[in-house]
Amino acid sequence: MANELDEINGPINQEGRDVNVIDKQLPVKVGAGSIIFEILLWILGIIPGIVFLFMKIKAKNYLAQLQQKLQHDASQIDNYLEQRVVVLENTAKILERSIDLDKTTFTQIAALRSGHINDSDRSAVASTIDNLHAQLNVALENYPDLKAHEDIRQAMNQNAYLQKEITAARELYNDTVNQWNRDIYAWPTKMIVAARAGYTTRIPFTASQEVKQRAREVFF
Repeated sequence: MANELDEINGPINQEGRDVNVIDKQLPVKVGAGSIIFEILLWILGIIPGIVFLFMKIKAKNYLAQLQQKLQHDASQIDNYLEQRVVVLENTAKILERSIDLDKTTFTQIAALRSGHINDSDRSAVASTIDNLHAQLNVALENYPDLKAHEDIRQAMNQNAYLQKEITAARELYNDTVNQWNRDIYAWPTKMIVAARAGYTTRIPFTASQEVKQRAREVFF
């Protein structure tokens, strides 16, 4: 039997293909078969029914703990994003003393420090921070001598470090999201528990369209 996916003979898309994360949460549902399965366990005897009941309790506790891990991983991203905002704010203040910096930059940075980041807007906040960093970089390009300023150099190094930490934290968060999305469809125990609790799949961290477009640009 030939390979279903043959990397030698194709078919091959010569133009390539871009991919996007689908921004949609799917509810977990179980059919009549799951109900019949549970009934049959009790019909077979009280012991199978009780055993499966304890298995469901264990699955419920497991999913509750996994939700807490998701919160922890998301919080790590938020912490690094907040630190990066502080670095950008400090950089902007240093630049303001040397050049006429756009006042809206300070307004945008201040807005980012105004409260907790929600799951729904975490990607948008990250994109805004990237845009503000780009604006500050443009200002520095216009005044190359400022790059030798020790405080600015340290701020740029801190920003680069935080960018790496944010990337690592996003990967960890996405790994946990992937684990959640797999586990809630693990039939019978976890899937039945997830369906009864009204759980849905979770959406991994996604880059904005602007960031993806910039990644295609020529940097050198």
